[in-house]
Amino acid sequence: MSVRFVPGQVVMHRNVRLGRLGWVRPARVVSDDERGLLLWIERGTPVVNEVSGDGFGMRTMPFTEFVTRGTALKHGTWDGPGVLKLHRPGDPSHSVWWFHDDLGRFKNWYVNLERPAVRWSDEGGAAGVDVTDWDLDIVVAPDRSWHWKDEEEFLERLALPEHYWVPDEAFVRAEGERVVKEIEAGVFPFDGTWTDFTPPSDWTLPGLVPGWDRGFCGA
Repeated sequence: MSVRFVPGQVVMHRNVRLGRLGWVRPARVVSDDERGLLLWIERGTPVVNEVSGDGFGMRTMPFTEFVTRGTALKHGTWDGPGVLKLHRPGDPSHSVWWFHDDLGRFKNWYVNLERPAVRWSDEGGAAGVDVTDWDLDIVVAPDRSWHWKDEEEFLERLALPEHYWVPDEAFVRAEGERVVKEIEAGVFPFDGTWTDFTPPSDWTLPGLVPGWDRGFCGA
């Protein structure tokens, strides 16, 4: 691992789709150690999302229509409660997120199936982590019951392989099934670790920094 981050550092967490930015979320580093890279995204954080050329989100229309409208980047904010994201060591094809309710209490885990994270750091400039979100996810309740999420979107987009960024449906599903075994066993990170996390009180809201839209790693 050639790039290491330090607690409190602001990094650009980016989703890259076929050489385009899908979203950018500034995050603060909680820790970067043998358990992996743990990031915190605070409510109100400025973000960027890919939308259609006329300004609409991908989920507001069929994918067959979205791919005909061109794309643009739209600035906004992270409006939901704060979320933790863990990129585990060994470059697995997923990350694990901790969602919270409006009072900051742990709500559920979320397994985001994705291309293994690629870290980057520019001399005297921005730093970040690039992934490609593979859309199919797993939602895990505090009692470790679980269900697939966004399976309909996943199947809809797979039907247009020339426009889609998932190269291997079977691999994505197999990675999810592998993580399910950890969920059901209640092993780390599904063992209660960080469910009581609160960010340090002196952390200010991070923002986009010059270089947030630089070239992509591993795309």
